[in-house]
Amino acid sequence: MSALGNISSASSMLLSDFNGLIPVNLAEIIFILAVAVFTFVAAKLVDKLMDAELRAMNKKMNVDQTSYNLLRHISVAVVYLIGLIIVVSSIPFLEKVSLALLAGAGFAGIVVGLAAQSTLGNIIAGISLAVFRPFRVGDRVNVMHEYGKITDITLRHTVLRTWDNRRVIIPNSVIGDEAIINWSIEDPTVNWPVDIGISYDSDIDLARKIITEEARRHVNVLTHVELVKYDPTIQKNEAIQVLVTELGEHAVNMRLLFWCADRKLCYTTGCEIRESIKKRFDAEGVEIPFPYRTIVYKKDMGENARLKSETPTNPSFHASQDN
Repeated sequence: MSALGNISSASSMLLSDFNGLIPVNLAEIIFILAVAVFTFVAAKLVDKLMDAELRAMNKKMNVDQTSYNLLRHISVAVVYLIGLIIVVSSIPFLEKVSLALLAGAGFAGIVVGLAAQSTLGNIIAGISLAVFRPFRVGDRVNVMHEYGKITDITLRHTVLRTWDNRRVIIPNSVIGDEAIINWSIEDPTVNWPVDIGISYDSDIDLARKIITEEARRHVNVLTHVELVKYDPTIQKNEAIQVLVTELGEHAVNMRLLFWCADRKLCYTTGCEIRESIKKRFDAEGVEIPFPYRTIVYKKDMGENARLKSETPTNPSFHASQDN
């Protein structure tokens, strides 16, 4: 019995010491859970309200969506930070832990800084993108061998929706160091090329006439009157151009240059114009050539060489045969 008593007293001492180290009761646990749930709900509510406000403001005025989205993400982060501060300040144990961490903040700051170097770099790059705005939400860009539309810029990453509806998530620190082609900034119009080859026997002037007419007929090709609204310096002969770019091995290569109001229209417009040109070429006798190849089998080469060697070439031999 004395042994059991000693074990019981030792257990009681251990439990009291443990409770002294972590004096968190059931009420405090419930409070932590309640604050966590409230913080999560409040963050989602702030995000939804600010998104709805942005949509309403866009209907009335031209709002910079990129800066507004960054402000929205920062607001959500502040809500989570406030929830964390409430939890830490209301529980003595966590407050003591936080004070101890602050006391050793020098070494801990170095450790955390090294561990979070990538995350902090992305956040700083995200703020830089929002301030200097090399691209905005809604812009169409080429970046990292991908073409698409910028759909979101967060504190950590940028979301690019590609032409085939993929979502490319690019860290801000990476995209900030990339060369970017922005098709939407300042002037959204695009001068788009379509390459076409005709045979050397075909009439270049007739081919140029057909190509120009088919380009003018397309609804997405801008006229000179429409172009001068974007750039008054554009000349009338620059609206649609057909140039001979190369005298190739098999074809006279020509290039059609036309203008579209937006990058998203260019590719399909070019495909449709190319198809209509092919039909007109077929109807009016303009040939689109393809390379010709002569294939000689090695067996035939050997047989020809043998026959050639057996054929007599001496004139006296032919004379004796005639006699």
